[in-house]
Amino acid sequence: MRQSSRLPDFVIIGAAKAATTWIANQLRARADVFIPGPEPHYFSREYDRGEQWYRAWFEDSHADQLVGEKSADYLADPQVAQRIARLLPDAQIVVQLRNPVDRAYSDYCMLFRRGTVNGEIQKFLGSQDNPQPRFLNDGLYSQHLGRFLDYFPAANVKIILYEDIRTTPDEVVRNVNAFLGLPDLGHELQLVERANVKDAPLLPLAMRRTLAPAKRLVAPLRSKPWFKAIHGALAKEMPYPALSPDLKQSMRDFYAKDIQGLGSLLQRDLSHWLSD
Repeated sequence: MRQSSRLPDFVIIGAAKAATTWIANQLRARADVFIPGPEPHYFSREYDRGEQWYRAWFEDSHADQLVGEKSADYLADPQVAQRIARLLPDAQIVVQLRNPVDRAYSDYCMLFRRGTVNGEIQKFLGSQDNPQPRFLNDGLYSQHLGRFLDYFPAANVKIILYEDIRTTPDEVVRNVNAFLGLPDLGHELQLVERANVKDAPLLPLAMRRTLAPAKRLVAPLRSKPWFKAIHGALAKEMPYPALSPDLKQSMRDFYAKDIQGLGSLLQRDLSHWLSD
């Protein structure tokens, strides 16, 4: 039986570049959970499309499934908390946080890889006054979480740290399952390996832009041995601009007060985020 009018029971809200895809994959691997593959971004940049458009994302869910979605830009968007609370007042909120300096640099590298930003790293990470203020702004976690806690009780918000995923991934998954009221699958737990996309060889930017219109047509060929051979011959590792010690310290100074507030909120020592 399909439920065309279903709405999410839980929402994974970010932060971007903090392994939100990883936790979504853990949940998506379960038969009792439904999460659409792409990110809807409904409560952020697609809000004008309306509620019926959003509901359509969950038409393939079944009555016995817990329904959720993941859009990693929700956490930092100042309008999202109120919008989610208006439509999903009882939703459970899953948040993943990463050292904000590392998160900002990873986000910068992703857009550098795409050709969206250039190699002037100081310009983009040295101040919020730049064409991509999200690099620094998205890491102000205490500030962003405050908005969600204004609309949702703390018991409905589960906060995960990226470093815990790195060290104890099975425990993180168990805790998220428990938070969502899902049974522990024990030995059946599927841990989906996270690909290191940042270091994967890439075709030259000019070639990628030329081939972009044919991306959908080429997709089915990616598994072919001859395609892999050609790609391997042309693709190169991407050299990223380095994060200098001075710039890193400047970013730590920028985040210091917010990290202190987050540590108080979590009752956890996060001072290592401010040192090497």
